[in-house]
Amino acid sequence: MKKFIFNSIGRLDLIIWILVLVFFCGCALLFGGDISLSFIGASGIIFEMVLIALAIEIIIECLKKNKGIGTITGFITNGPEAVCLLVGLIAGDVIFAASTPLGSNFMNPILLIIAALICRQFLQTFSTNRLYTITTLTATALLAASFFILPTSLYPAWLFIVLAISFPLFLLRPGEQKTSEEEDYSFKPAVWLLPAIIVLTGAGYFLDPVVTFAATHSHAPKGVIGFVVLATLTSWPEFKSCLVLLKRGNRLAAILNITVSNITNLWLAVIGITTFLL
Repeated sequence: MKKFIFNSIGRLDLIIWILVLVFFCGCALLFGGDISLSFIGASGIIFEMVLIALAIEIIIECLKKNKGIGTITGFITNGPEAVCLLVGLIAGDVIFAASTPLGSNFMNPILLIIAALICRQFLQTFSTNRLYTITTLTATALLAASFFILPTSLYPAWLFIVLAISFPLFLLRPGEQKTSEEEDYSFKPAVWLLPAIIVLTGAGYFLDPVVTFAATHSHAPKGVIGFVVLATLTSWPEFKSCLVLLKRGNRLAAILNITVSNITNLWLAVIGITTFLL
């Protein structure tokens, strides 16, 4: 298990950790923020990213013999969004809760492209079920965007359209091939799968407030934080999943991880909006 953990941390992870520290501490220096608190916030982000990276690696290792690994990881990486929705429902801020998963639908496709470029598999990845991939990513992003410009009176119509489009997209997703049964596991899946899912969900949920803490004390520009930093880091589970799956040569699973995640985000928003209307 120790060897597996060390192997799961790559050069890209180290580079991104350094960039996180440089960004927040650099903003604190440039814009008169608190360097010490910015460093603490950035360190907290890095710790969260380590937990997420390890959890993703363990989950994919546990599921590598499953036929629908892309679909399963698409659901699992939405754990943080589901927790945010639940917290929003309990707090009574349903619209904000629904907005949380919808915001991920814009960044997820971008992160899939970045992951494919990093793994040098861009053409191969987007040649895999091209029509389904482009159609699903475009439709789920447009549906998410339309929510933010609609008046409350049109929410019921939005719910109907979302369900009418998202369910067929989910049912028509490409079938995945089962991997070889001969490949051994690095550890016992029955022991590590559930703890890894819990860690991923918890770390993903707390990533947003930790990033907000670092942003507040570093005085980083709100425009940069809102889209580039916050959106990217809070979609880290999906990005890390794509990287791991592409490195294992499973391009269809990487695509389905993003498409199913986007579809699930719409369903989470439907739950939130329905609760609001009722």
